[in-house]
Amino acid sequence: SHIYKKNHDVTKTWKGKTEQLLRVDDHDFTMRPAFGGPAIPVGVDVQVESLDSISEVDMDFTMTLYLRHYWKDERLSFPSTTNKSMTFDGRLVKKIWVPDVFFVHSKRSFIHDTTTDNIMLRVFPDGHVLYSMRITVTAMCNMDFSRFPLDTQTCSLELESYAYTDEDLMLYWKNGNESLKTDEKISLSQFLIQKFHTTSRLAFYSSTGWYNRLYINFTLRRHIFFFLLQTYFPATLMVMLSWVSFWIDHRAVPARVSLGITTVLTMSTIITGVNASMPRVSYIKAVDIYLWVSFVFVFLSVLEYAAVNYLTTVQERKERKLRERFPCTCGIPHSKTMMLDGNYSESDANSLAGYTRSQMVPEEEKQEKMVVHLTMSNESTSSRKRSLKGHVGLRIIQNSHAIDKYSRLIFPGTYIFFNLIYWSVFS
Repeated sequence: SHIYKKNHDVTKTWKGKTEQLLRVDDHDFTMRPAFGGPAIPVGVDVQVESLDSISEVDMDFTMTLYLRHYWKDERLSFPSTTNKSMTFDGRLVKKIWVPDVFFVHSKRSFIHDTTTDNIMLRVFPDGHVLYSMRITVTAMCNMDFSRFPLDTQTCSLELESYAYTDEDLMLYWKNGNESLKTDEKISLSQFLIQKFHTTSRLAFYSSTGWYNRLYINFTLRRHIFFFLLQTYFPATLMVMLSWVSFWIDHRAVPARVSLGITTVLTMSTIITGVNASMPRVSYIKAVDIYLWVSFVFVFLSVLEYAAVNYLTTVQERKERKLRERFPCTCGIPHSKTMMLDGNYSESDANSLAGYTRSQMVPEEEKQEKMVVHLTMSNESTSSRKRSLKGHVGLRIIQNSHAIDKYSRLIFPGTYIFFNLIYWSVFS
């Protein structure tokens, strides 16, 4: 069986009030301890409960923490035989002196008040005081997005006394780097928390003087997998999809044009969606380089087909003028006329032109043979006058399919080379 002992109630033996025990009314707590003397040391330690959010658009972060202050105020000392401390809630805080610590560069902050104010005051018999409160603060973080989304951000939460300079209040980390503790369950969806550490330095204001400032620094590395799925992978697929037009017949104008326009519009949508969730910075981000280079590749694939279509039109116009120059070709059968229109290869034409006069053929075929021979002879004569470089360029223009063949190699090769350079520089 368990024996339950009744807790001793101090309020029954102490006939006075708490204020009388701590002699709150006997002192002026509007002034700091040892007013007019040396600076009072105030130790600080922090336990980070959660890192709630990181906003790239607003360039800030939200953190919930337990902020604790340690100092000695002999005015609060009281007699005690057990040397035990006394703990109070936030109602006594309004009647005594507490450090006026605030968060530098904070946008919003509040002390939790559910179900009551989350404030704790613990007073020891010798006058040492522990003052703890649970705070959620949103503070500014200057972020550099030049390597976004392959970036690493370092943010800091700064604490400082508002009224007391370093001559009146010496703010310091109570246990050095051990003064900062974090919950092991802290995690963020887009970031990996690499390091938490503390620093301190003096801050100068031209109107008021020097102040002790404490820093809670933490380093965040962004998870890249989300952006690989949402940005890089779709952009790469659009670029590869634009290459499909190189394998489509150049006479299929609706297919190639619609494919090019679709990929261009999709890349524009991806770029707009990424920039909508980012601040309007005046420098180029790493993701901008990748998306805009991908956009250029897609756009060039559209221009490639425009060049193929234009050169094909020029070639057909030249062949039409060539047929008009030889009216005797009107009697050529349909199959041979197709050869002169360019749908037969040059070797086929040479085979027709190689007929000798010793071969006895009807009169109509003799006329046809002479026309073909004369046409190919003119082409061979003009080609000998061109240099090797000019001949290759003419063959590319005359055969629009050659541009597509070269594009099938040049576009993928160049894009792979760009990816190698990009990931080696920004990874």
